[in-house]
Amino acid sequence: MEIESKEFSNKDITVTYDPCLCTLSKTCARGLSHVFSDTIIPWVNLDEGKTDEIIKQIKKCPSGALQYYRKNQKQAI
Repeated sequence: MEIESKEFSNKDITVTYDPCLCTLSKTCARGLSHVFSDTIIPWVNLDEGKTDEIIKQIKKCPSGALQYYRKNQKQAI
């Protein structure tokens, strides 16, 4: 069974999540719990945070399961 990646967007960025890469470290939820939840579905709510703080937290993802791209760019960073 193949697990599909997920995308979450706000007006500025799109966040991609690859569950096959995720190590469930909960780094995202511990660092920015109002955006990344480990108890609520959908577990990513980009409207609850500022774009810069979301990007900063995504860059801390140890597995690379979380990536992002700005709406005015084509490639994930």
